[in-house]
Amino acid sequence: MSIACCLPVVECVYCLACARWAWQRCLHSGGYDSETWGVASAAEFEPVPRLCRLILSVYEDDLENPQWAPPGGYGMEPRWVVHRRTYEHTHGPAPTYLLYIDHRHSDVVLAVRGMNMAKESDYAVLLDNKLGQRRFDGGYVHNGLLKAAEWVFDAECDVLRDLLEKNPGYTLTFAGHSLGSGVVAMLALVAVHNKERLGGIERKRIRCFAMAPARCMSLNLAVRYADIINAVILQDDFLPRTDIPLEDIFKSLFCLPCLLCGRCLIDTCIPESVMLRDPRRLYAPGRLYHIVERKPFSCGRIPPVVRTAVPVDGRFEHIVLSCNATSDHAIIWIEREAQRALDLLLENEKTMEAPEVQRMGNEITVTRAHDEEQQAALRRAVALGVADVNVPSTYGTFDENPTSKADEASPLLSDSGRRRAWDEWISRIFEKDDSGQMVPRR
Repeated sequence: MSIACCLPVVECVYCLACARWAWQRCLHSGGYDSETWGVASAAEFEPVPRLCRLILSVYEDDLENPQWAPPGGYGMEPRWVVHRRTYEHTHGPAPTYLLYIDHRHSDVVLAVRGMNMAKESDYAVLLDNKLGQRRFDGGYVHNGLLKAAEWVFDAECDVLRDLLEKNPGYTLTFAGHSLGSGVVAMLALVAVHNKERLGGIERKRIRCFAMAPARCMSLNLAVRYADIINAVILQDDFLPRTDIPLEDIFKSLFCLPCLLCGRCLIDTCIPESVMLRDPRRLYAPGRLYHIVERKPFSCGRIPPVVRTAVPVDGRFEHIVLSCNATSDHAIIWIEREAQRALDLLLENEKTMEAPEVQRMGNEITVTRAHDEEQQAALRRAVALGVADVNVPSTYGTFDENPTSKADEASPLLSDSGRRRAWDEWISRIFEKDDSGQMVPRR
């Protein structure tokens, strides 16, 4: 009877389909996510290994006598450290961070360490969120990370303003890893919307480098702030690829591989177009730099390549089933591979010593190319409908009532400031045609 009903055929087809999916997932390498991206230049990637070492220095108790310094040291002057805030200073609302003024590179840096697995306060920051809980500047953000960023900004804005006034022309850089990457990404948003509290600093002087970033902001925010936020991802790192609520990750820490495999199944069944149109889905922030240093079936590591883009669709949506998915998250490996990649970029570009005027011209060209790429990403987001935050969720992971906490914005922003920021963003994407209608900019 089963043969007459063709059930064995159906079962065989089902098993073959499952085997094909499993085979493709096992062969999927992290390098495939960025294979169509352009290669980064040495000038734009130069701060990454230096800032990784600054983040590593936050873990030290005594910078005069470091115990965990990478080869070559941290490359910093202890006397230029303004202050270091430990958990005794923050009392839980924010992780440990360090404020450093880099006179060699004309930069004021606030570096935030990654998650401390022994501190309950760090877990509290990560778990203080529900998808769609917190709105900010027309998008959605991680509630706990934004609250931590607001705490740090309130504590340090006066010091940062004084440093920027004493050192005119210096840039303001926020750098962090893992948990700290989410905090500094939120710090960049808060700083842009409260520039008057920093002495009226221009937007172009604010930068953020998020190493191994958590998914902390909606897609429209990630694309709109790509000019100031840069996210660095090493090969197969799992954290920027998974939208599993952080609460579920740390509740299932001992069964994380099972959780990731289950997430792979869900991602496969949900079309990417459906996920893109959910305005409350969180993503890795800003412009992405992907360090690729392994290939499938290759023995050992290959010379690292740095690819960069401001992607909209295909933005690290699928988890890579790799034995390196967790080790690639470590800041030590990111610093090591970033330095190797930078050395190779400098070697390839240093065919001859470029004069100062030519180097400045290259920096202007890179900046212009980044602006054009961001504008193209914004137009792509508008075409896909992801920039409209009123688009309803279509795969049912959020509450039906989008009001209450979802309508809250940052308490640091006034109503006029939010309206001004919204009008500024709209004018960057749309323009009026001859008939007075708003159309996307070309």
